[in-house]
Amino acid sequence: MNVTYYGQSCVEFDFDGTKVLLDPFITYNELANNIDIATIRPDYIFLSHCHQDHVADLIPIQKNSGATVAAIVETAAWAKAQGVPEDKVIDYNFGGTLDLPFGRVKMVYALHTNSTPEGDYAGVPVGFVFFVGTKKIYFAGDTGLTLEMKLLEDLELDWAFLPIGGHYTMDVDDAIRAARFINCKNIIGIHYDTFPPIRIDREAAKRKFDEQGLTLHLPSVGENLTL
Repeated sequence: MNVTYYGQSCVEFDFDGTKVLLDPFITYNELANNIDIATIRPDYIFLSHCHQDHVADLIPIQKNSGATVAAIVETAAWAKAQGVPEDKVIDYNFGGTLDLPFGRVKMVYALHTNSTPEGDYAGVPVGFVFFVGTKKIYFAGDTGLTLEMKLLEDLELDWAFLPIGGHYTMDVDDAIRAARFINCKNIIGIHYDTFPPIRIDREAAKRKFDEQGLTLHLPSVGENLTL
């Protein structure tokens, strides 16, 4: 299985032929101007929350691909209101685990805020844990450091996608603490560099992780990694 990074927090997994996209924000990201969203055709789209920098390209990608959208109840309701067919939306909530053809996806806690691009209530933000074959992958979404992450410690996660840009989410130092909380050494950074407040020193970030016995991957936009 592998993953492609599309900038900000947008990643697409290829789970042995099933494509799963998370938090589509590409068109309005200057760092992703080499990506043509018409070529992105996922089978599923998962939304961690409803802020503009996580849902801006949801509708065109969903219409082009016919993907099924999964999100917390209120964010899922917003997706329906934007025209996503009801039979193409899965709404669920904390404690819930979806059994899908490619594996299982559990919704977990995230410490952040959540509203629609129009400023309306959109429920609460979430993260996801993917159980696919023998792999366990945590996508934290937008979150601050929280002790709730310790609930994932005994899962023996293979990979974790953690925000590292600071200002709106965890910074590099908090992400290192989060990696310890969740007991995962292979970290892929998300939610950094897109806007001035979340720009980071990449080499310094990697060095800090390395000093703690952790590996931080910072793929280029469009880059593919094997998981």
